[in-house]
Amino acid sequence: MAANGFTPWPEETALAYRRAGYWQGRTLPELLHDWAAAHGPRTALVQGATRLTYFQLDRRVNRMTAGLRLRGVAPGKRVVVQLPNSPESVVAVFALMRGGAVPVLAPVTHREPEITHVAAETEAVGYIGPAVHRGFDHAAMAARVAAGSTSLRRIFTVAAPGEQAGGFSVLPGGCLAFPLHTVDEAPVPDRRLDASDVAFFLLSGGTTAPPRLIGRTHDDYAYQLRSTAELLGLGPEDVCLTALPAHSNLALGSPGILGTLAAGGTVVLLGDPEPDTAFAAIARERVTVTAVTPSVAVRWLDALDGAGADLGSLRVLQIGGGRLAPDLAARIEPGFGCRLQQVFGRAEGLLTVTRLDDPRDVLLTTQGRPVSPADEIRIDAPGGEAGELLVRGPYTPRGYYRSPEHNARAFTPDGFHRTGDRARLTPEGNLVVEGRAEDVVIHEG
Repeated sequence: MAANGFTPWPEETALAYRRAGYWQGRTLPELLHDWAAAHGPRTALVQGATRLTYFQLDRRVNRMTAGLRLRGVAPGKRVVVQLPNSPESVVAVFALMRGGAVPVLAPVTHREPEITHVAAETEAVGYIGPAVHRGFDHAAMAARVAAGSTSLRRIFTVAAPGEQAGGFSVLPGGCLAFPLHTVDEAPVPDRRLDASDVAFFLLSGGTTAPPRLIGRTHDDYAYQLRSTAELLGLGPEDVCLTALPAHSNLALGSPGILGTLAAGGTVVLLGDPEPDTAFAAIARERVTVTAVTPSVAVRWLDALDGAGADLGSLRVLQIGGGRLAPDLAARIEPGFGCRLQQVFGRAEGLLTVTRLDDPRDVLLTTQGRPVSPADEIRIDAPGGEAGELLVRGPYTPRGYYRSPEHNARAFTPDGFHRTGDRARLTPEGNLVVEGRAEDVVIHEG
């Protein structure tokens, strides 16, 4: 059930990806069942004193799926999810997918204009967000959006301890975890889905225009998780700290939260990447992998002096979401005592990463090579020179959602995405990103 307005890959291209094994025909909720079966008693999610095993995560997803169905969230409908990093955010996304609904992942920093736009574009029937977050009343904002919407009718809020959630359609207990008595104890079966369906929508990161919607399918995102986890060497003993917002492609699936779960590892969730809290979490949970933006890396490096932080468990620090200057890159490994991995990519697809065994000059001065052998790159310039980067591949969608006019400019007739990034390729095939024609950022709030 590809959502109306989603541009699918051409049939012959999709068939080639399946034959090559890139797309394996498994949906993300099905994969969660597999992960729970393989790693059930291991810790999946950590936030503060909260710890969920894989069994508990899968069960919470089942319970929330049932509760959302009881409250009228039907298969095929879209629901805006605007939650800070928390176990509830992971559970909500999987529960919506398991029930056949489509999450629309929005930054918690977005306000009424952006949420109104996203809800209208997707004809969202529901909103899941915090009651209040960092002093901002999300419940009241959602009510105002609903009042002007022809589709948005259900508001679910997560109230912090001691907060009143207001008079909306709040789930029992003021949070997204359903009491056992509200559902049958039997396992909730996955809604019949196809792996070519849109699993969720990510939002483009531009700062000067309303965000565009990027439909990611179960097939393409599952492949992204596998390929990036393999190149990072992720396994069950790894602990991944997620301090960047979970709605971002870097934090969610490069390999991020979902890739760590796919590998049987543990995800530690933080509300922000402030050095003190991040360093304490790394020491306490023995974190092995984390991802930050260049600006966060600078703050962490500046905080190292005198911090007395125990960061000895770290083996890889990923840096993405912006250009990493070579002089800053040179400070990472001696500063943190771990391996650097540069990551370049956007929610629209194409990920390039440096390999853990790359020579130092490649590590410091390039953004590495594509994660898939099926990724195709064109540089709109003579060989070796910088020009616009054009890409297509098994996890690069062929169009923005319901944007035919923009797609005519943003994609070539043969399906290459015009990224707007200026880049060049080294003789060894590594990508060097020189900048953008417009500002594109990862929201860090």
